[in-house]
Amino acid sequence: MTEKTYDLFVIGAGSGGARAARIASRHGANVGLAEMAEFGGTCVNAGCVPKKLMVYASEFSRAFKDSKNYGWIVGETKFDWNTLIANKDKDIKRINNILETNMGKTSVDIFKSHARFIDNHTIEVSGQTIKADKILIATGGKPALPSIPGKEHLKTSDNMFHLPAMPSRIVIIGGGYIAVEFANIFSGLGADVTLLHRGDLLLRGFDNDLREMLGNEIIKHPNIDLRLETEIQNVEKEGETYIVHTNKGEQIKCDLILSATGRAPNIDGLGLENTNIQTEENGRIKINDDYQTDEPHIYAVGDVCNRHNLTPVAIKEGHALSDRLIGSMLDRKVDYEFIATAVFSHPPIGTVGLSEQQARDAGHDIDIYKSNFKPMKNTVSGRDERALTKLVVDKKTDRVLGFHMIGDSAPEIIQLAATLLKKKITKEELDETIAVHPTAAEEFVTMREAVS
Repeated sequence: MTEKTYDLFVIGAGSGGARAARIASRHGANVGLAEMAEFGGTCVNAGCVPKKLMVYASEFSRAFKDSKNYGWIVGETKFDWNTLIANKDKDIKRINNILETNMGKTSVDIFKSHARFIDNHTIEVSGQTIKADKILIATGGKPALPSIPGKEHLKTSDNMFHLPAMPSRIVIIGGGYIAVEFANIFSGLGADVTLLHRGDLLLRGFDNDLREMLGNEIIKHPNIDLRLETEIQNVEKEGETYIVHTNKGEQIKCDLILSATGRAPNIDGLGLENTNIQTEENGRIKINDDYQTDEPHIYAVGDVCNRHNLTPVAIKEGHALSDRLIGSMLDRKVDYEFIATAVFSHPPIGTVGLSEQQARDAGHDIDIYKSNFKPMKNTVSGRDERALTKLVVDKKTDRVLGFHMIGDSAPEIIQLAATLLKKKITKEELDETIAVHPTAAEEFVTMREAVS
């Protein structure tokens, strides 16, 4: 084997790894990067981007119905799965090419191959041995399957973007982002969806008012059957039909079963057993506040670690790490306070800051402001769908601790709300802001009476 040496070698060209490699190269480092799949990682290829395109596709069926009372006459409509998948793939390829082209403009050496640790200081990739002053693991995560009889019949989110045909009946297991979003996607495309969740509310960790509201709205969808406090026991196959057995003695027949019960770190085959790197109980790589593993010159960022598993977080971590290690910006840190997030359900959710329960648990004496309303668009369309805006405010300081919304445009609105939280906005300052009318966003600056 030939041998190469780098200042920094990165394993994984997803959100965190690609950003770290580019920034390190910009700082003048000699950088190598290994990626065996397409550039962009899960987000671009089997996550955020293709999912959002499918969300857009699913919304048209509702728009066709809503248009009637606005004077539109829409004739026969028909959805073609293959057209969506082909155009989705075309757009993903466009993004892949942009990412790879941008990386090609740097001095980074790209290895289109699997990388594996031989020991703490040596990596084998493409038939070569690599040594580096610093090594970064940014291999992300992958879907995890429950250990039940018949689990070989389960599909994961990775499979959803390349199905040969759209299922007419689908069972989705889970109650988090992925489960909720795909339930709305497939129902919007015309499939009958059964959503099974072992808890009593969807979206664990979110504000309870959002969780309750989403559950109430989902059951209004004519082709979503939401079954809470329900667990899958086993799966069997009869011909082309799958049968899901639940803890309530139910037998649900379907064409496809999507398991969306969690994700695991993508560390298989990395050769971590040949290093001093330790993992947490959940299998994610153990790191300190500086992203160091138990081997000081090896670092890890993104979903392979036990932190906030969101694409923008991985990007920030990769950027900050290279600034600090290579750019000598020793005080460069990532601020994890007030990370906004969105769920592209129907209606969608945008949230940032402390939930009501988190604020109480943290010892804050709080006021809650809420507005539960029918969006203006729905008053004419006739759609039975409501929206909710909510503020969590510290009584003592008047500082807003949390913005929460479920309703159209919530993901777009919540981005600027995150900036307001960073700037320590007060309720009085919101009250002084002139509203943009008529919008749903104005509710955040017109709520005057605390409800609790």
